[in-house]
Amino acid sequence: MSRPVILQVGPYPAWDQEPLDAAFDARRLFEAADRDAYLAEHGPHIRAIATRGELGADAAMIAACPKLEIISVYGVGYDAVDLAAARARGIPVTNTPDVLTKDVADLGIAMMLCQSRGMIGAEAWVREGRWVQDGLYPLQRRVFGRRAGILGLGRIGFEVGKRLAGFDMDIAYSDVAPKDYAPDWTFVDNAVALAARSDFLFVTLAASPQTRHIVGKDVIAALGPEGMIINISRASNIDEEALIAALANGTLGSAALDVFEGEPALDPRFLDLPNVLLQPHHASGTVETRQAMGKLVRDNLSAHFAGAPLLTPVS
Repeated sequence: MSRPVILQVGPYPAWDQEPLDAAFDARRLFEAADRDAYLAEHGPHIRAIATRGELGADAAMIAACPKLEIISVYGVGYDAVDLAAARARGIPVTNTPDVLTKDVADLGIAMMLCQSRGMIGAEAWVREGRWVQDGLYPLQRRVFGRRAGILGLGRIGFEVGKRLAGFDMDIAYSDVAPKDYAPDWTFVDNAVALAARSDFLFVTLAASPQTRHIVGKDVIAALGPEGMIINISRASNIDEEALIAALANGTLGSAALDVFEGEPALDPRFLDLPNVLLQPHHASGTVETRQAMGKLVRDNLSAHFAGAPLLTPVS
């Protein structure tokens, strides 16, 4: 029996590539010198697209695959997939939620601690001999007991809140409605009001056209010159122009960012700002989680071709 032909948009680790190749006839778009020519040649045979969250599948890619039956995303974010184009043809889309939730929350907390306590600069202080030469490192700001806001209390936001509770923080959140699974945290019905009562603002909501630049100049101004933004969601949720301006002029205290517009070629102005912690979009970057993500991509594809229910369909 022939293996289903799938379009692989980006590379995967060897531990995923080998079982993927064993189960499917993977056509590797990322190796093509001419993507359009490759799609024109292989698109008519493609029954599934295996992609990554940041790569997605646009309308042109979907249109180039007339036999396409499913799109399976390696990642929780699926905003780079043209859902309207998929929906118009009845093509289901799956992603990999849950398996990465706790690792992403862990990195968000680590970023808050690292930035608030100045750990990057403090390590350089030691390595450069300044501890001996100049004495103690400048005082930083505490985390415990302060006010945290969570913008988007989904899976990841909830796990962030659970971790913040361990620091005895005053926790509030904003979402489309109050959540019955967070009875001890304060619900705030808009992002500006949430920022105004927060020292730390965690951005953990899913990206969509409705959330684009939800963290704009008004939210940033409400957070203020002592506030910190931690983004472990999608870059599009933050207005980077407003963020860079506020970090540069001191109307926002600091930021810790794992995602950027145009990544990995982020805006070079970020590199010159001393009050921003930069991470290379690796919140889910542990061996354990990435292995689980790859397996879930394959399991969704296998379920589809076996006629079984999909494990994690995007609604």
